[in-house]
Amino acid sequence: MNPNSTLKEQFRRNAVALISLAIAITSLGYNTWRNEASEHNRNQRLVSIQLLLMLGEFEQLVRDRHYGIDVDTAGISRKAWAKVLTIRDLSQVASGAVPASAENLFVVWNDNYKLLGKPEQPTEEAAKMAKQVVESVIAALNAVRRDTHDVLQSLD
Repeated sequence: MNPNSTLKEQFRRNAVALISLAIAITSLGYNTWRNEASEHNRNQRLVSIQLLLMLGEFEQLVRDRHYGIDVDTAGISRKAWAKVLTIRDLSQVASGAVPASAENLFVVWNDNYKLLGKPEQPTEEAAKMAKQVVESVIAALNAVRRDTHDVLQSLD
């Protein structure tokens, strides 16, 4: 009996089982990959939605602090700090450029939050600087929002 023909004969007899095994392994691999991709997409959607909610609340606080009349600026600042820190923390889970833009938002806020609001000495220059400050914070906020939208649009 030829050993090669025995091996060929065994393959021929067990072809259905070997094909079934190959299909099962391929299906398992694809199913695992699909589940991982779906979980990643769910996580990105959840984080993105939370970020967008936080960004909206933060923007409201920034505008209240800057444009509000008779507002508790210290209270608004504390709330805004909580929001910007949460945005920065949540962004670490997001993909794409979101973490970098959220870090930039934090830096811009940290550098400028004391300058928001009505100037102590209402000169034209002070008013112009305050307006530039609020515009820079809102621009940084909109960059995070834009990057978050990009992440949402990239999901399948």
